[in-house]
Order: sequence, then C-alpha cells, then structure tokens
Amino acid sequence: MEDLLKKILVPIKNTQIIRGISMPIGLEYLQLVVTGPPGAGKSYYINQIRGWPNEGYIDLTRKGWWRDQTLIYRPREVHLGMPFYGHKEALTVFDKEWLAADPPLALETSRVRIPPNGERFFQTNWRDKYIFEFLLPDPEVIFQRRMARQNQGYFPVDSALSEEMVQKQILAYQEIALYMHRAGMNIYLRKGLEGKPMRIAEKGVAAVPRWAIARKPPRPSLKTLAGWQQLFGFGKSNWFTITNDVQRISGVNRIAHDGRTFEMLLGDQRLCFHPEIPLGVNRKSVQKNWIINTPQACSTISPAGFVRIKVGETVIIGRSNKEYDDILHFSEKVAKRHVTVTNTRGDLTITPIDETVGVKLVRFDDLDYRERVAANRYKSFLFLRQLYGGPIDILQKNTALEQIRKVNKLMAHEPLRPLTRDHKPGGIVDLQQRAMPIIVGDLHAEVDNLLKILSENCLLGCLRSKSVTLVLLGDAVHSENLDEMEEMDSSILMMDLIFALKLHFPENFFYIRGNHDSFSTDISKNGISQGVLMRERLNQLRGAEYVTEMENYYRSLPYIVTSPYFYATHAGPPRTEVSYEDLVHIGENDSLAREVTRTRLQRANYPGGYNKGDIKRFRKTLGLTKGTPFVAGHTPLDPFGSVWKNVGAIKNHHIIYSAHQQGPAIFQQIKDELIPLSYPAEPLTQLINNLK
Repeated sequence: MEDLLKKILVPIKNTQIIRGISMPIGLEYLQLVVTGPPGAGKSYYINQIRGWPNEGYIDLTRKGWWRDQTLIYRPREVHLGMPFYGHKEALTVFDKEWLAADPPLALETSRVRIPPNGERFFQTNWRDKYIFEFLLPDPEVIFQRRMARQNQGYFPVDSALSEEMVQKQILAYQEIALYMHRAGMNIYLRKGLEGKPMRIAEKGVAAVPRWAIARKPPRPSLKTLAGWQQLFGFGKSNWFTITNDVQRISGVNRIAHDGRTFEMLLGDQRLCFHPEIPLGVNRKSVQKNWIINTPQACSTISPAGFVRIKVGETVIIGRSNKEYDDILHFSEKVAKRHVTVTNTRGDLTITPIDETVGVKLVRFDDLDYRERVAANRYKSFLFLRQLYGGPIDILQKNTALEQIRKVNKLMAHEPLRPLTRDHKPGGIVDLQQRAMPIIVGDLHAEVDNLLKILSENCLLGCLRSKSVTLVLLGDAVHSENLDEMEEMDSSILMMDLIFALKLHFPENFFYIRGNHDSFSTDISKNGISQGVLMRERLNQLRGAEYVTEMENYYRSLPYIVTSPYFYATHAGPPRTEVSYEDLVHIGENDSLAREVTRTRLQRANYPGGYNKGDIKRFRKTLGLTKGTPFVAGHTPLDPFGSVWKNVGAIKNHHIIYSAHQQGPAIFQQIKDELIPLSYPAEPLTQLINNLK
C-alpha cells in the first residue's frame, strides 16, 4: 500500500493524559475534532473521552464550513466530505460514487476551503479554534474490525468490503490530512489509542506547531481589566532592547520588528537575524518574516544559504535541527536544543534552553536593514540591465532574431553534452564536477521570479566567477494564472532573458526541455492551446524566420542533467529499460522524450506513473552513486509549497516548482546537501526599469 506519511511522522514529545488518552500538551479539550475512515475506532474513542456521541459531517468544499453547527459540540467525531475530480458535490469515502470509481478518484485539493487565521482586528482565528486528530490505524486492523462487526448488525459502509477498499480509504484521509497540514491547519495523527500522538514533520520544515510543545496560557476574559489590556496591547511584556554591547539573556525575551538586524551568539557561533523586507511591495502586504544566516552569507566563491522564520512559527535552534545545521553549520559548542524562537506578527520571542553556553544578543550598527537591502541589490539590478542590454522588455524584432541565431549556433557546440552519431550535442548535460548547482523548477512566465533568483545571494557574481551552475528544469513559458493563460508576451520576455543568460554564461547556464517547450497543438491548459498561441504571437511580433529559429532551439535542447550532486529531468525518469546511448539519442525517440517531459509519480489515481524502481534504474543507467538526489519539476503537489522532499516516501526524490506568484524557490547545493531556499515576490521588472 502507498503510504503518503511514511517517514514524515514523529511522536509528539510533550503530552498530557485526558481521560486515559495521551494528547498533545498544548491541546485544549474543546478544540478536538476526531476524524478518520470507517472502522478506525472513532466512536469508541469519543466515548472513552466522554465527547459528544453523535457523528457529524462537514463538507470541506463549502464556504464557512468552520462555522457549521456540527462543530459547536466538541470533542466529536466527524466524517469529511472531500472534493474529487469529475464530481461537483463533495463525497465521503463510503459514498457509492467514490467506492465504484475505477480508477480511484483523484482528490481536487483546489476546492478545499481553508479557514481564515484571524489576522485582522477582531477577526476570529478559526484555524486555532480546532485541532483535527486523524485516527488512521493500519489497514489490516481496520479490515479485521469491520469484518468482525458485520456479525453484530447491519453496517452499510461494510458492504462489499475488501482490504483494498480499506487501503484506498486510508490513503484518501492521508492525502487530505497532509493537505490541511500544509495549509496551516492544526493536524496530528495516531494509529491507536494506546500510543503517542504523532505530528507531520516534513524534511526541510523546521517549524513546530506551538500546541505540540507547550500549553497556551488562557486568554483573559474581556470581563476583566487584564483581558482589555491584552486586547489593546497594554499587558506586561518582557521587551528586550538590543544594544551595541553583548548581553546574555535568560527567560522569555521579546524583540521588536523594527527593521534592523542583530546577531545572536551561541558560544563561538554567530547568527545574523534580518527582517525580511521585500522591495517595491506595499507595506501592508509584507509578511514580517525573519531571515537567519551567517556573517559570511554572500560570497562569489561559494554561496551560502539561509533559513526563514515565518509569522506564527516556532523553531528550535540547535544541532538536532538538521535543516538549520545543514545550512548554518553549527559548532560543537551549540547544544542539540539551544534556543527557541517564535515569530509573533514580526516580533521575535527568544527563550534560551541551554544555560551552559547560553545565548547572547548584540547589535553592531543601527543601519536600517531596508537601506542595506536597497544598496546591496542595486548593483545586481544594474548588472541585469547591462546583461540584458537595457530595460527588461521584449526585444525588438531584429535584435531578437540576432540573439536567437547566436544562441542556436552556441547550442550546436556545447562541450558538456555527449555527442550523437551525427556529432551533434545529445540529450544529456554532464556537469561532471565543474561547479555547485542551483536548480530552478517551472517558471511559467513569472519573469519577476527569475529576476529575483538572479539578484539574490550573490548569484550573478557566482555565475561570473563560474563557481555555480544554474539549471532550469524547463517550462519557463506559458502562465498558469487563470486570467493570463492566453497572454504570451511574458513568455516571450522570459525566453529573451534566458537567451541573454545563455550567451553570457555559456558554460554554467543550462535550460532543459519541458513539455511546454514546443509549439505543439496538444500543449493546452484549461482548453487553451498555449503552444499554438505562442507560435502565433511570435509570428506576429517577429515573423516566420524567428519562429523557425525557435523551433530549432526547441529541438536542440537537452532533456537530462547529471552530475555527482544530482540528476534531473523536467518530469520524471524513463519508465522503461534504456541505455546511456538511448538517453544521448533521446531526440530520435519521441516516446522516450515524452516520458521524461510528461510522466508523473505513480499514485492511486495515476497507476501509470513512475516509481522508486524507475528512479533507481535511471540512476544506475547514468552511472551515479547510491544516494544521489533525483530532482524534477512538472508536478506541484499542493498550492502552498514550492519544494517537496522525499516525495512518495522515496528517499532523495525531490520536486520543485518556481512559478508561485508569492515568490520563487530554488535548490542550492551547500556542501553535501541540496538545500531548498525560497524568496518573497518583488516587482523587479518595474524596479529595474525605473533605475536611473
């Protein structure tokens, strides 16, 4: 059975006993909503903790379901109505339409309504009002229970029972649990009542839900003076003022989001804290996140990484936090759990855990971080204009034709691509050990996202020094935004930029082919033939000769990137047994080319997709060592993330998507790890073009 939660569940350490059941320490009894497939044991559980006895039902597709009368009475068991492709109405996993579907129905997560988090004044935080517990025993356990209870009476949900049906029902609940978790809702799981509850801890996500580590103090009633003081911010707070003198802290300390940077000293380890302030963004729209990096963060020799603490997150900084350790490289003097940091609407609450080494704070200057950001990135913006040859806008017809001719001439003699029988560059880019890779997923005409990636973390300087190799995994064109799918000018501008990058950095900039890199009539989204529209627009702007050159460019693109650090395609590995020579000559094999640009991961609703064995066989064909990460784009798993690691419970199998309007994501090699980094959106085309 496929297990979406395999290897990403960890026991919740701090628990409390409520009527004989172990629950998270921060959970309040009346927050609890219990759900799960038929036969999971929900009714017995609710009886055990003396909750409301009657079953409830909530339709996750209905606007305002969080106000449903069903949820007034808690703790309570509820059945979930979920959205599935091909069905207008929400279905439960025991509805006839769901049970009879073959192949199994695919969950349409875009129709799930997510409760508001109460960011506005006097707005209810509906997400914190409920904590959903998913009761998901092993399928064998549920199957045996349901078989046994058939002798005790008539249970319609147990008709035509099979273990395969139970497995599919559990998988559906796993998928909706993972989606709700990623959407920021309070989710935890358990297999049975006797064990500890578990939370989802995806690799690369350091935040721990606060209800899982500490009990929330009750909010004072508005019938009291303390309640009104807290409401208007007049309550007592241990605000800490950072000065130019090093100060050791103890207890709970609150640092204001004042636009300035400071350093945290953990023994001999120095961490720089910066408020993340995007340029050109309306101040009301800015999320008050914080960036943590080391003092040597930006270098043209070896770019470093950073970590982000988002609003509402609590993180534990220390050597046991693998994500932070991989990026910040903690010294031995840093404890495994050294300090906790919580971001509350931009203000940081810092609480030391290890008192042996302690925690010290210092501010080395009073320069507003916004001034630094503008000054540091100004040079990058100027270089981008110089690289492009002027304002970031669609090139004139003659200039564009000259540019693409130069690119196609360059593509005909790429040294890092093994040659085909007719001495042309083949389908593989073999990076060998030339430089540290930076990997970008689908961009889908989000020009500002590409400019953001280029202007951050000294990337342009690293490209010039050839210390990094920038790899784009295809599908840079064709917007996925509903109101922009027929607009092609942003796609044309994107390709103009990509051509400029290739001409300036021919040895360490590579673009591989995706399924949208074609004028084919079968390239469509929502019934819109984007490939055809792209051809028509190019022909209108630049003429038939340019269209022919673009077709030549598409044919010249590689399909596969390999290096000691990773290997990648746009969509997935070949599903069939192929040789290295087959991959070199992939341009002669339409079926193989289609596989690596269009395939998706094998799922219950997509049985024809690739699996762990295909990834392993592909790695061996390329002659790579065990543990080399495989990276693909093409298939974003949900609308909330940009990077998904160890997808499908397959170790070192990662998916990246860089086209979010909220900002792009990349994979960056830092020492021996591929580290995901993400950036907030900025209107960089406008900012760069406004430079004097």
